[in-house]
Amino acid sequence: MKIGMVGLGRMGSGMTKRLEQAGHEIATFDPNVESTANTLRALAKQLEPPRHVWMMVPAGKVTEDTFQKLLGILEPGDTIVDGGNANFRDSQRRYKEARKQKISFVDVGVSGGIWGLEVGFCLMAGGDKAPVKRLTPIFESLAPEYGFAHVGACGAGHFTKMVHNGIEYGLMQSYAEGFELMHHSEFDLDLSEVAGIWRYGSVVRSWLLELLCAALEKHGDQLDDIAPYVEDSGEGRWTINEAINENVPLPAITSALYARFASRRDIDFSAKVQAALRNQFGGHAVKAVEEAKASPHPR
Repeated sequence: MKIGMVGLGRMGSGMTKRLEQAGHEIATFDPNVESTANTLRALAKQLEPPRHVWMMVPAGKVTEDTFQKLLGILEPGDTIVDGGNANFRDSQRRYKEARKQKISFVDVGVSGGIWGLEVGFCLMAGGDKAPVKRLTPIFESLAPEYGFAHVGACGAGHFTKMVHNGIEYGLMQSYAEGFELMHHSEFDLDLSEVAGIWRYGSVVRSWLLELLCAALEKHGDQLDDIAPYVEDSGEGRWTINEAINENVPLPAITSALYARFASRRDIDFSAKVQAALRNQFGGHAVKAVEEAKASPHPR
């Protein structure tokens, strides 16, 4: 099958290689790297109707600009696939815009990261049955066995990926807190060893734990060369916003997102407020900034 791939970053390049290895013919466009086409219009000319063009670009303005340009280039019967981490509400809107021009739109949540080329990408597709069925050979080549599903109407693919990433936040935070406690315990624990044995037979074994074990082996138990700063790419926020809209409590995921926010602050003002209040109501001593910096981490 022939398909166009827009965006050859870490995910898009791996997906392109995996599809080529499976025997598919891929036309590509990315202004930043060598591609088969130097414009979106040239990419469309390299495909035969009905065309299938997969967007694998960052969510936000880049996705919107690419989508609008493709709407002006593609023809009725063609299909646009968005495999980026777009907000599912935007996907629902794009679906309606594409339908007005008789162009299909399929949103696909993609999980697998840089390992997807080797082990496959988990795919959650949302959209009408006909275009999803046409694209099934592509989906099955990208995914490992049992790793692809048509999860529902347009928007469902990116919605399930959003929730997936929210769960990922909670899992990562739980591991982080557990290893933080072991790091400061009275025992001289080999954290790489602990992570290693937990991969076998333990009820907390997972792929994330395997990645943590690899990171500890690479960077050392202290992770000295990694800054304590954790970004978020948006999906956790969207997950919590939808939970608020649906009156669904998500305490673990919400706490995990807030922990990421806290990691980016040089001065934790909330801790200052708490220290000041303890001093006011109980006469508890407060530490000067330099004194606090010099104090060892409490065990």
